[in-house]
Amino acid sequence: MTKSITYHKSPVGELALVEEDGKLIIIGLVGDEMPEGLVECVPGQETPVLAQTKQQLDEYFAGKRRDFDLPLAPQGTEFQVKVWDALYTIPWGETRNYGQIAAQVGNPKAARAVGGANNRNPIAIVIPCHRVIGANGAMVGYRGGVDIKEYLLELEGII
Repeated sequence: MTKSITYHKSPVGELALVEEDGKLIIIGLVGDEMPEGLVECVPGQETPVLAQTKQQLDEYFAGKRRDFDLPLAPQGTEFQVKVWDALYTIPWGETRNYGQIAAQVGNPKAARAVGGANNRNPIAIVIPCHRVIGANGAMVGYRGGVDIKEYLLELEGII
């Protein structure tokens, strides 16, 4: 189980991309709080999955890609993974609020817990946690900063 890491410049900042066993496990902003386990990574090994991730991210930022086609393996609790799976179903150009995601995962009273899981999303952008907004339409919470969230939503034509 070797984890490979590479870095990629993007319009929202430098991204750390991590792959393990042929699956993407992390896309995080460099300088942001990164998930545990990065010390076990082998730097500089550009695996096919990491190369494909870079290509698809470039296409996304150029406005040429709306859906990602990458092998994903986000690591978290059972509830977190359910939330991330629900986030992945939010289409390009649409948003959901925390209550809607809570209902989708079968726990309509868990909007706050959904917010916590959203904040811990290890595969930013591809698992579109930026598409989750407050019930009143407010741009609330984004681990990378609300300015990045707004940039991504503007890129997708939402705002």
